[in-house]
Amino acid sequence: MVVGRNREMDKLNTLHKNNKFECIIMYGRRRVGKTSIIQEFIKNKRAIYFLALEASERVNLNNFSKAVWTTYHDVLITPPRFNNFSDALDAIADLARNERVVLAIDEYPYLASSVAGCGSIFQAAIDTKLKDTQLFFILCGSSMSFMENQVLGYESPLYGRRTAQFKIEPFDFFESMHFHPLYDVRDSAVAYGVTGGIPHYLGQFDDNQSIEENIIHSFFDSNSYLYEEPANLLKQELREPQVYNDIITAIATGSSRQNEISTKAQLNTSVASKYLKTLISLGIVQKECPILGGNKKQTLYKIADGMFRFWYRFVPNNASQIAAGAGKRVYAAIKPQISAFMGQTFEDICKQYLWRENLADRLPFYFHECGRWWGSDPKTKTEQEIDLIAYEGANALFCECKWSDTPVGVGVLHGLIKKSEIFSFANKYFALFSKTGFTDECKKAASKNMRLISIDKMV
Repeated sequence: MVVGRNREMDKLNTLHKNNKFECIIMYGRRRVGKTSIIQEFIKNKRAIYFLALEASERVNLNNFSKAVWTTYHDVLITPPRFNNFSDALDAIADLARNERVVLAIDEYPYLASSVAGCGSIFQAAIDTKLKDTQLFFILCGSSMSFMENQVLGYESPLYGRRTAQFKIEPFDFFESMHFHPLYDVRDSAVAYGVTGGIPHYLGQFDDNQSIEENIIHSFFDSNSYLYEEPANLLKQELREPQVYNDIITAIATGSSRQNEISTKAQLNTSVASKYLKTLISLGIVQKECPILGGNKKQTLYKIADGMFRFWYRFVPNNASQIAAGAGKRVYAAIKPQISAFMGQTFEDICKQYLWRENLADRLPFYFHECGRWWGSDPKTKTEQEIDLIAYEGANALFCECKWSDTPVGVGVLHGLIKKSEIFSFANKYFALFSKTGFTDECKKAASKNMRLISIDKMV
């Protein structure tokens, strides 16, 4: 059973019912759950599932033939032996002429690399045969750049043939909670933070064990699955993993501006820019500008993927201890830093919460933009930051998000109001988000246009 993904499953099933030809492009980073979605969708359906390999055309063609036979052994007299993929698609067209058939090709980029002119072969088959059948065709891939450029891109032979596309994203916090029903909301938030909402990583955590035990077993054990996962992913996706490793390390250790990152990674600025764009396309790094405008000098880069952020912050510096089996000691040493690590995660959770409230019309106004702001206060000439601002027209909601073991005091509320004076919105609203609640003084000071929201009230 797939956890979550209801929207994707509903859309796929709706499209499946129309019995028209469909060409579905599904893509997303590795471990995000694409294959699980496909496997759940094709249950109890006439479906051919084919996983392409990094192998020769002959190997892939033989495996494709076996996949067809597995599904159609009750119809075909003998196992098929296709000479090429053009012949294979001719056979699929015949099978799908009078009945609904699902053909799911997983890891399509591997097939494209092994079959010369693969995109053109599929294009010709769609245009001349498949479009008049009841085939439900799914092309799925993990190589983000390949799927976006070589499948969905304007110059791709398959451009314009898709009937729907699904970019599968990591879970948000509220979806990720379903993986660990035994955890309270705070432990669920930490599990989400250190796994980045990736289903496969969330599945490594056992909620019969404490969050501390799971972190130790998953990250601070040299035999664990996640211990070498970032390095493995970089090797799978990129040609120069060491260069990308240096860039991610630079960001993880405090460099947030492009010149700082390039200096620490010992790269020319223009070269670093190219690598950063690739990391952004993979969802590992995020380029961020202050909401409500700003100039190029204010652009920051941060690690968007929670698992990468946690791993690069805590694993490499403790590799020797981890190799020696001192995982518990490593966790004891980094435990005081978990709250600081969770700061960015909690901001993300609060932003997700605001969007949910916004879509449900439970806020004072409906906003179209929400994000972080930083810049200079023109009155005091000091640099200021506001965790989140949501705005639309004359309305703005100013938010501070505090992941702290102590209740949020009234000083945070007064400070947020003071910072809001930088902006000239006619209608200003305020929200404080907290891990551990609020002091009595803060509660008394909150007026009607101010919301105090502890994390346990967000779910």
